[in-house]
Amino acid sequence: MNLTTSTRPTSQLAVLFADVVGSTRLYENFGDDQAKQMIDECLAAMELVVKQYGGRVIKTIGDEIMCVLPSADNGCLAATDIHHKIMALPMVSKVKRSVRVGFHFGPVIEENNDVFGDTVNVAARMAGLAKGMQIITTGATVACLSPMLRLSTRNIAALSVKGKGDDVEVSEVIWQGGEELTMSTSSIALNVKAVTLLLEHATQSWELDHGSVVLGRDGQCNIVISDRNASRQHARIERRRDKFFLVDQSTNGTFVSIPNEPEVVLRREELMLRGTGRIGFGHSVDLADTETVTFTVRG
Repeated sequence: MNLTTSTRPTSQLAVLFADVVGSTRLYENFGDDQAKQMIDECLAAMELVVKQYGGRVIKTIGDEIMCVLPSADNGCLAATDIHHKIMALPMVSKVKRSVRVGFHFGPVIEENNDVFGDTVNVAARMAGLAKGMQIITTGATVACLSPMLRLSTRNIAALSVKGKGDDVEVSEVIWQGGEELTMSTSSIALNVKAVTLLLEHATQSWELDHGSVVLGRDGQCNIVISDRNASRQHARIERRRDKFFLVDQSTNGTFVSIPNEPEVVLRREELMLRGTGRIGFGHSVDLADTETVTFTVRG
């Protein structure tokens, strides 16, 4: 009997992440229907650009697109064109939409129209470092660009990336000029400062300095919550530059209590964590016997 497998190492690909900046604010200002339409227009424009440069979309998650392109040059050109296409979209009630883009070129493993491996993780990290209207990539990717495109990049800093023994050189792709771009570049360099997040649940504790954690009832979650009001993948906490964000993706909402402040309820929304506080799953943290996670931001 012959066995076949869908997993195969590929030639190198550019993995690119792009997401709409300020999507939570769009939902607050315009309501669910119009905000979703505005975000969907951005995603459709980005997908069209990716296809024009010989790439394909792997997945879209909320306001984010993940895709692959056949070369470092194609990744760079697609990233630049994405910004131009989003800038060309009409304003809605005087609101201009923008995105942030990160990409990295390297080997990936493809399986069932998805991609895996270190290249994907590094690309996601670059997207997390980018600010609105920026393109962030790695020094290794810049070295793979054609000479003309390489001239449109500049080194920013060497940052630590989870799973990497050595710091990763980070560069910006310059797609527009002006003082605003220079200020944004300077702000990236400041993100080297050490910031950690301490999470405590029951008798366990975790210290997060990179990446993200998922909280929920599913046994595969990083922090498993037994409360029946919790969704299977209730929420996630992710680091973006030097800040940590709690993102609700539940049915019953995520409750956040910070000392001397009113309790906040997140429903498909996100909140920047600061200081110390408690997180409840599906109901207030103040109810008796409520299962909570305590957080402390350090740095």
